Amino acid sequence: MSVRKLLAAVASEVVVCVKCPLCKSRKNAVPGGGSLRAKILFVGEAPGSSEDAVGRPFVGAAGKLLDRLLGQSGLKRKSVFITNVVKCRPPKNRKPHRLEIQTCTPYLIRQIKIIRPGLIVALGSTAAGYLLPEAGLPFSKITQIHGRFHEGRLDDQKVALFATFHPAAILRGGKYRQEITNDFALLRKDRRTQNATRARQIHTTSSRARN
Repeated sequence: MSVRKLLAAVASEVVVCVKCPLCKSRKNAVPGGGSLRAKILFVGEAPGSSEDAVGRPFVGAAGKLLDRLLGQSGLKRKSVFITNVVKCRPPKNRKPHRLEIQTCTPYLIRQIKIIRPGLIVALGSTAAGYLLPEAGLPFSKITQIHGRFHEGRLDDQKVALFATFHPAAILRGGKYRQEITNDFALLRKDRRTQNATRARQIHTTSSRARN
Protein backbone atom coordinates (compact mmCIF):
# COMPACT_ATOMS: atom_id res chain seq x y z
CA MET A 1 0.00 0.00 0.00
CA SER A 2 1.30 3.51 -0.82
CA VAL A 3 2.35 6.08 1.77
CA ARG A 4 -0.63 8.21 0.75
CA LYS A 5 -3.10 5.41 1.38
CA LEU A 6 -1.46 4.36 4.65
CA LEU A 7 -1.54 7.92 6.03
CA ALA A 8 -5.10 8.35 4.81
CA ALA A 9 -6.05 5.19 6.69
CA VAL A 10 -4.60 6.59 9.92
CA ALA A 11 -6.35 9.93 9.35
CA SER A 12 -9.70 8.23 8.71
CA GLU A 13 -9.42 6.49 12.10
CA VAL A 14 -8.35 9.67 13.90
CA VAL A 15 -11.28 11.79 12.70
CA VAL A 16 -13.84 9.35 14.13
CA CYS A 17 -11.84 8.26 17.19
CA VAL A 18 -13.77 8.00 20.47
CA LYS A 19 -11.09 6.26 22.53
CA CYS A 20 -10.70 9.05 25.10
CA PRO A 21 -12.95 11.80 26.53
CA LEU A 22 -11.44 14.49 24.27
CA CYS A 23 -13.78 13.30 21.51
CA LYS A 24 -16.69 14.78 23.45
CA SER A 25 -15.42 18.37 23.37
CA ARG A 26 -13.64 18.54 20.01
CA LYS A 27 -15.04 20.06 16.84
CA ASN A 28 -12.55 18.35 14.57
CA ALA A 29 -9.78 15.87 15.21
CA VAL A 30 -6.46 16.91 13.63
CA PRO A 31 -4.52 13.96 12.17
CA GLY A 32 -1.70 16.12 10.77
CA GLY A 33 -0.52 16.89 7.28
CA GLY A 34 2.32 17.71 4.96
CA SER A 35 4.60 16.13 2.40
CA LEU A 36 4.30 12.41 1.72
CA ARG A 37 8.05 12.46 1.06
CA ALA A 38 8.89 14.40 4.23
CA LYS A 39 12.42 13.93 5.54
CA ILE A 40 11.56 15.89 8.68
CA LEU A 41 8.57 15.35 10.99
CA PHE A 42 7.51 18.08 13.43
CA VAL A 43 5.49 16.99 16.46
CA GLY A 44 3.65 19.45 18.69
CA GLU A 45 1.52 18.99 21.79
CA ALA A 46 -2.14 19.14 20.71
CA PRO A 47 -4.46 21.17 18.50
CA GLY A 48 -5.57 24.61 19.69
CA SER A 49 -8.83 26.40 18.98
CA SER A 50 -7.87 27.39 15.42
CA GLU A 51 -6.81 23.87 14.57
CA ASP A 52 -9.90 22.39 16.21
CA ALA A 53 -12.06 24.64 14.04
CA VAL A 54 -10.62 23.52 10.70
CA GLY A 55 -9.01 20.11 11.37
CA ARG A 56 -5.50 21.12 10.24
CA PRO A 57 -2.31 21.45 12.33
CA PHE A 58 -0.63 24.74 13.28
CA VAL A 59 -2.93 27.18 11.48
CA GLY A 60 -3.19 29.79 14.25
CA ALA A 61 -0.66 32.31 15.57
CA ALA A 62 1.76 29.56 16.64
CA GLY A 63 1.54 28.13 13.13
CA LYS A 64 2.45 31.46 11.56
CA LEU A 65 5.48 31.66 13.83
CA LEU A 66 6.41 28.09 12.93
CA ASP A 67 6.21 28.99 9.23
CA ARG A 68 8.68 31.84 9.81
CA LEU A 69 11.03 29.55 11.73
CA LEU A 70 10.82 26.93 8.98
CA GLY A 71 11.71 29.61 6.45
CA GLN A 72 14.74 30.60 8.49
CA SER A 73 15.84 26.95 8.33
CA GLY A 74 15.46 26.82 4.55
CA LEU A 75 12.30 24.73 4.81
CA LYS A 76 8.69 25.19 3.79
CA ARG A 77 5.59 23.71 5.39
CA LYS A 78 4.80 21.73 2.24
CA SER A 79 8.18 19.97 2.43
CA VAL A 80 7.74 18.62 5.98
CA PHE A 81 5.04 16.72 7.87
CA ILE A 82 3.44 18.29 10.95
CA THR A 83 1.34 16.56 13.57
CA ASN A 84 0.77 16.41 17.34
CA VAL A 85 1.12 13.97 20.20
CA VAL A 86 -2.62 14.27 20.84
CA LYS A 87 -4.95 14.69 17.88
CA CYS A 88 -7.88 16.41 19.62
CA ARG A 89 -7.95 19.73 21.44
CA PRO A 90 -7.95 19.50 25.24
CA PRO A 91 -10.55 21.81 26.86
CA LYS A 92 -9.28 25.38 27.34
CA ASN A 93 -5.97 24.33 25.73
CA ARG A 94 -4.81 22.59 28.91
CA LYS A 95 -1.94 20.11 28.72
CA PRO A 96 -3.00 16.62 27.67
CA HIS A 97 -3.46 14.16 30.50
CA ARG A 98 -1.28 11.05 30.68
CA LEU A 99 -4.16 8.75 29.70
CA GLU A 100 -4.97 10.91 26.68
CA ILE A 101 -1.34 10.72 25.54
CA GLN A 102 -1.20 6.96 26.05
CA THR A 103 -4.45 6.50 24.14
CA CYS A 104 -3.54 8.73 21.19
CA THR A 105 0.15 8.14 20.57
CA PRO A 106 -0.27 4.81 18.72
CA TYR A 107 -1.53 6.97 15.85
CA LEU A 108 1.68 9.02 16.00
CA ILE A 109 3.86 5.91 16.06
CA ARG A 110 2.05 4.58 12.99
CA GLN A 111 2.63 7.89 11.19
CA ILE A 112 6.34 7.74 12.04
CA LYS A 113 6.60 4.16 10.75
CA ILE A 114 4.86 5.13 7.50
CA ILE A 115 6.77 8.36 6.82
CA ARG A 116 10.14 7.11 8.10
CA PRO A 117 11.53 10.62 8.58
CA GLY A 118 15.26 11.27 8.79
CA LEU A 119 14.66 13.63 11.71
CA ILE A 120 11.85 14.14 14.21
CA VAL A 121 11.59 17.59 15.80
CA ALA A 122 9.73 17.70 19.11
CA LEU A 123 8.08 21.07 19.67
CA GLY A 124 7.74 21.65 23.42
CA SER A 125 7.93 19.64 26.61
CA THR A 126 4.89 17.42 25.96
CA ALA A 127 6.24 16.19 22.61
CA ALA A 128 9.81 15.84 23.89
CA GLY A 129 8.61 14.25 27.13
CA TYR A 130 6.86 11.53 25.17
CA LEU A 131 9.21 10.98 22.23
CA LEU A 132 12.58 10.89 23.98
CA PRO A 133 11.70 8.30 26.66
CA GLU A 134 9.79 6.28 24.07
CA ALA A 135 13.00 6.22 22.03
CA GLY A 136 14.99 5.06 25.07
CA LEU A 137 16.46 8.49 25.79
CA PRO A 138 16.43 10.49 29.02
CA PHE A 139 14.21 13.55 29.41
CA SER A 140 14.21 16.05 32.26
CA LYS A 141 13.22 19.55 31.17
CA ILE A 142 12.92 21.13 27.75
CA THR A 143 15.19 23.95 28.96
CA GLN A 144 17.94 21.37 29.52
CA ILE A 145 17.69 19.22 26.40
CA HIS A 146 16.65 21.65 23.66
CA GLY A 147 19.00 22.35 20.78
CA ARG A 148 20.61 18.89 20.79
CA PHE A 149 20.44 15.99 18.37
CA HIS A 150 19.67 12.57 19.81
CA GLU A 151 19.71 9.06 18.35
CA GLY A 152 17.24 6.43 19.54
CA ARG A 153 14.74 3.78 18.45
CA LEU A 154 10.98 4.03 18.12
CA ASP A 155 9.13 0.76 17.66
CA ASP A 156 12.31 -0.91 16.35
CA GLN A 157 13.00 1.94 13.93
CA LYS A 158 16.18 3.99 14.29
CA VAL A 159 15.33 7.68 14.63
CA ALA A 160 17.09 11.01 15.07
CA LEU A 161 15.38 13.43 17.44
CA PHE A 162 15.76 17.15 18.09
CA ALA A 163 13.84 19.08 20.75
CA THR A 164 13.03 22.77 20.91
CA PHE A 165 10.41 25.03 22.44
CA HIS A 166 6.82 25.11 21.23
CA PRO A 167 6.09 28.29 19.24
CA ALA A 168 3.06 28.95 21.49
CA ALA A 169 5.41 29.31 24.47
CA ILE A 170 7.16 32.17 22.68
CA LEU A 171 3.87 33.90 21.93
CA ARG A 172 2.78 33.73 25.58
CA GLY A 173 5.71 35.73 26.86
CA GLY A 174 8.60 35.78 24.45
CA LYS A 175 10.87 34.34 27.14
CA TYR A 176 12.53 31.75 24.90
CA ARG A 177 12.46 33.61 21.58
CA GLN A 178 16.25 33.70 21.22
CA GLU A 179 16.59 30.06 22.23
CA ILE A 180 14.11 28.80 19.65
CA THR A 181 15.71 31.03 17.00
CA ASN A 182 19.10 29.53 17.82
CA ASP A 183 17.65 26.01 17.76
CA PHE A 184 16.22 26.47 14.27
CA ALA A 185 19.57 27.90 13.18
CA LEU A 186 21.12 24.60 14.28
CA LEU A 187 18.48 22.75 12.27
CA ARG A 188 19.47 24.75 9.20
CA LYS A 189 23.06 23.52 9.54
CA ASP A 190 22.09 19.86 9.95
CA ARG A 191 22.66 17.63 6.91
CA ARG A 192 19.14 16.17 7.17
CA THR A 193 17.61 19.63 6.85
CA GLN A 194 19.94 20.44 3.98
CA ASN A 195 18.97 17.18 2.26
CA ALA A 196 15.28 17.99 2.74
CA THR A 197 15.79 21.46 1.30
CA ARG A 198 17.72 20.02 -1.66
CA ALA A 199 15.00 17.42 -2.29
CA ARG A 200 12.33 20.12 -2.26
CA GLN A 201 14.29 22.22 -4.74
CA ILE A 202 14.78 19.25 -7.07
CA HIS A 203 11.07 18.37 -6.88
CA THR A 204 10.10 22.01 -7.60
CA THR A 205 12.46 22.16 -10.56
CA SER A 206 11.16 18.86 -11.94
CA SER A 207 7.53 20.01 -11.59
CA ARG A 208 8.29 23.23 -13.47
CA ALA A 209 10.04 21.28 -16.22
CA ARG A 210 7.01 19.02 -16.70
CA ASN A 211 4.77 22.07 -16.97
